[in-house]
Amino acid sequence: MPVSSLAVSQVRFRTEDDLTLEGELRAAEGRPRGTAVLCHPHPEHGGSKDHPILWAVRNDLAGRRELTVLTFNFRGVMGSEGTYGGGEAELADVAAAVDRVREEAEGPTVLVGWSFGAWIALRHALTDGRIEALVLIAFPIGSRASSTKRPLPEVGDLERLSIPTLFVAGDRDDICPVDAIRDMSAWIPGAETVVIEGADHFFGRREREMATAIGEWVDEVLSRGS
Repeated sequence: MPVSSLAVSQVRFRTEDDLTLEGELRAAEGRPRGTAVLCHPHPEHGGSKDHPILWAVRNDLAGRRELTVLTFNFRGVMGSEGTYGGGEAELADVAAAVDRVREEAEGPTVLVGWSFGAWIALRHALTDGRIEALVLIAFPIGSRASSTKRPLPEVGDLERLSIPTLFVAGDRDDICPVDAIRDMSAWIPGAETVVIEGADHFFGRREREMATAIGEWVDEVLSRGS
């Protein structure tokens, strides 16, 4: 059943390979205009849904942009079944999360990922026509990023990504260098980049500023389509 207005609800849902994942639904304040899914950082480096960055984004999207938001733990994290899947099996986790959140409300779905979660979110968005906007926070592309050892989308795939896309980076983040992000975003038609000055990979004490920038962009994108 859909969660009531202003409510936060713990949920469990299953993937196509029959694992149960845990998540948390934050209902839109007011009549929902759509949904969002948030993807957390690397499971093997302490990443989970329970981080101030994701809380800030969730609360802004639900409280100010009227989206019903699902945050969840990838397989093998905390109460989610399974084990780390190297960034491949996690694509099934995102698909299941999108399925689940869209049970709550009609309208567009926004996909948001931070760090490892951004790498997963981008690759998922390339294949899921239900995603109508994409936000990639601190995409791991620099020399210190572990994802440099994993495949990134081909340039042709990026050129075919037709949905509104936002990159968010701190100018002190050596895992997500601003110049590299701008180079990558240039291959995606209409992609935009927001730089948070003085912020590193974790946006310490800048979470609300970052979340507001994301929320304002999402608001503008959804208004275009209404």
